[in-house]
Amino acid sequence: MPDRPAVLTKRTLDKDLDKLMHVEDAAKFVSRKLVAPGLGLIFLGLAMLFAGVYVFDRPSAVLVIAAAALAAYMAMNIGANDVTNNVGAAVGARAMTMGQALVIAAIFEILGATVAGGAVVKTISSSIVDAVQVPPATLGWIMMAALMAAALWINLATWMNAPVSTTHAIVGAVIGAGIGAVGPEPVNWRVMIEITSAWVTSPLLGGVIAAGLLFMVKTLIIYRTDKIAAARRWVPILIAMMVGGFSSYMMLQLETPGEFATLTIHLFGVAAGFIGWIAARSFVLRQAVGLENRNSSLRVLFQIPLIGSAALLSFAHGANDVSNAVGPLSAIVRAVGEPSEGVHGQPPIWVLLIGAFGISVGLLLFGPRLIRLVGEQITKLNPMRAYCVALSTAFTVIVASWLGMPVSTTHIAVGSVFGVGFFREWYTRHSKRRIEYMRRKAESWAIDEPEDPNTHEVRRRYLVRRSHFMTIIAAWVITVPASAALAAILYWVMFALFV
Repeated sequence: MPDRPAVLTKRTLDKDLDKLMHVEDAAKFVSRKLVAPGLGLIFLGLAMLFAGVYVFDRPSAVLVIAAAALAAYMAMNIGANDVTNNVGAAVGARAMTMGQALVIAAIFEILGATVAGGAVVKTISSSIVDAVQVPPATLGWIMMAALMAAALWINLATWMNAPVSTTHAIVGAVIGAGIGAVGPEPVNWRVMIEITSAWVTSPLLGGVIAAGLLFMVKTLIIYRTDKIAAARRWVPILIAMMVGGFSSYMMLQLETPGEFATLTIHLFGVAAGFIGWIAARSFVLRQAVGLENRNSSLRVLFQIPLIGSAALLSFAHGANDVSNAVGPLSAIVRAVGEPSEGVHGQPPIWVLLIGAFGISVGLLLFGPRLIRLVGEQITKLNPMRAYCVALSTAFTVIVASWLGMPVSTTHIAVGSVFGVGFFREWYTRHSKRRIEYMRRKAESWAIDEPEDPNTHEVRRRYLVRRSHFMTIIAAWVITVPASAALAAILYWVMFALFV
């Protein structure tokens, strides 16, 4: 009897300790979920301080600092939702890990935004709503409402796992806030028609280019008798195309306008491509040693081209889509008369830096969910298909950025993924080479009276998931009107509270 209370006390103590351990585990689990939002808030504070250093002694400094916070918030949402298209294909093809993809994308997003982001920023900041027809103070509040509306909409879309277009969101928000403030007259409808036509044609163009590249890869490499020998010949050429095209684009971005003739720029690109071909050829030859003549061996040889195309796409995205975050901020800085706006209407470098680092922070903190959607759940990707997706998207976006056109990288990347998937379906049904290949494969298995291999292959692999196709299309369709309506409402609220 005397020992019984001691036993009960020990059991009670063990139960209490177990409860404390469960509470501690629960607290750790909850706190982990709060790390990313906490770091995001810290970045917003740093962006406000960064902007304050430049405008603290200027009129309307508070407005600019608040706009910098909204631009940073918008940039983080772009990184979380939009940058997934850049590396999703590479991750889905298992050419790089999630961590490697995040780091590469973050670095090249910053480079693209700071080196080549100015042209599209000017379009967003001054060409959609004519700044001449709108009083500077009103323009500032229009851009504030547009930033907040677009960021909230993209935040909601990311939470719902929907890869919407951040370009659609900000353009729709600028139009909605502008109409809500001053009516439809200051809206430059000609520029809007040009942007809208680019939204329609760019994903189709991306899909066609991706399908064409995949057809070339299948014809020249995959269905050759000696696949490894064909890859040794053509993979360095594909890498040279990337290096040459990107070098010409960089020369266009960094030169003083009119400094070099077009022929000089083209010759520079050819020379850079030749150097890239020499380096790639040596590397690919070493990689190909000992590889078996199988499709799985081609995955190894296409890893470097795929990583390079993903980095190139991240650069192109930074050059084009940073405008979605800092275009309105640049307009606000210009409206309050900030002298650091620079020559030729170029945005200040500190404005571009807020957008560039904001995109990278958003990608690192919140990006992995949609990387898996774009890279794995629309259609099955291997390194060859993913390379076609990334390269076609990168070149399409680069051309648009060079022209100053704010296209949707989401549209182009997802259009390229669908282009590859639909081309594979068509190729499986209609390619004589593919049908003959499958027939020989069936005969090698000694199957008596095999089922039509073409029909069997189509049924075995459902190459494009239509449910994702319809979901993404629906998200694209509603983005412009939803962000426009939200921006108009926010402008009226801001006007009532602060003006």
